[in-house]
Amino acid sequence: MRTISTTITIDATPEEVWATLSDLPRHCTWNPYIREAYGEPVPGGRLTLRTHPEAGDPVTLRPRVVAARPAAELRWVRRTLVPGLLDTEHFFHLAEGPGRTTRLEHGERVRGLLAPFLGRLLTRNARDFAAMNEALRARVEAAPTTP
Repeated sequence: MRTISTTITIDATPEEVWATLSDLPRHCTWNPYIREAYGEPVPGGRLTLRTHPEAGDPVTLRPRVVAARPAAELRWVRRTLVPGLLDTEHFFHLAEGPGRTTRLEHGERVRGLLAPFLGRLLTRNARDFAAMNEALRARVEAAPTTP
């Protein structure tokens, strides 16, 4: 198994971060990596995501949501048609930080026979995830807060 993980602190509550992260149709207005997102972030739901990696061509993904706990966690998985070849779990973990902040961990776990050969791709993905994190922080911190 290979794992990549990025973290960022956002000056907003987990609920405020979740509201932006889970509003998939609006990702096109702020997200440089996932520019198109459709579906409901609910367990068992199927998403359609159009990613635009910094290095490479756009890719359409159809993952299944395995966890969606508001203000806490969002995870989805993709599996290849050949079991054990390549399985990917993408995750977002939100944790309340000091004051009015949220610590966001955003990453991916890759398993299967092809996982050991994905080093460069995972490094590029980590850069794309970090860019998405920065854009999420800018979007959430610029939004008016709820009293």
